[in-house]
This record gives sequence, C-alpha cells and structure tokens, in this order.
Amino acid sequence: MERGSNQVGPRKDDEMKHELEGYLRSGQHTHVEEGNDPEPPADDDLRVGPGGPVPPPGGAREQARAAEDTESLRLELARHLERTVFPADRQTVLDTLQAHHAPDPVLDAARGLPDGSSYANVTELVDAIERGPSQAQ
Repeated sequence: MERGSNQVGPRKDDEMKHELEGYLRSGQHTHVEEGNDPEPPADDDLRVGPGGPVPPPGGAREQARAAEDTESLRLELARHLERTVFPADRQTVLDTLQAHHAPDPVLDAARGLPDGSSYANVTELVDAIERGPSQAQ
C-alpha cells in the first residue's frame, strides 16, 4: 500500500486515530489541564449571533440605541470642550465647539440647548440636550 508523503506508518496512524476518537465523538474539550481550554465569555462581553451582535434581552433595541447615541454625543462633546470652559453657558459652548471644528451633528445638538442656563460639565450638557429646550430647568 502506497502511503505517499505521510510521515507516520499505519500503526502510528491507528494510534493517533484512537487518541482523537473521544474528542471527535464528544464535541467537547478532552484536556485535563484548564490552561488548554478556551476561556469562557465574560458577563459583559458582546454577544454575537449569526447575523451580528445580539440586541439586549426584552426587545430593548431602541433603548440600547438611545444609550449608544447619548454616549457618542458625550464623547464628542468631551473631545471638543476642554475643562477650562466650564462652567459655561449656551453661547460659550457653541463658540468653543466652533473654534475646535466640532462635527455638524454635535453643533446642531448644542444649538438645542436652552438660553440662560449654565453647565458645570459635559454630563450636564448632555442631560440638557436630551431634555430639550421645552423642559429647561
């Protein structure tokens, strides 16, 4: 029987087949040492299904999207506003954002801030933007 480029003989082939048989049948890891098994996913890892990321349970896709948008706005504002600006009013925020060439969506959101209010930090700015001008403090 011609074995071609196989480096092992028929006896070693059968031995290797026997060693892998349990693994192939079980579909699980057969290593005794814990270090050889893959690490299980953490609780805060993003779950991914066949079609992409899995939305949070309970159909809260819209809430997750809103939270993501809020966090994105917070990061953009923090990136374009230095701490020395605060406390700041609406016009100071707009002037600083324009001076730092903030993107248009961030400027548009800041234009929705109510007049006459002062903001101590970016979190207060985002909260005021989410409330809108009709619910100003």
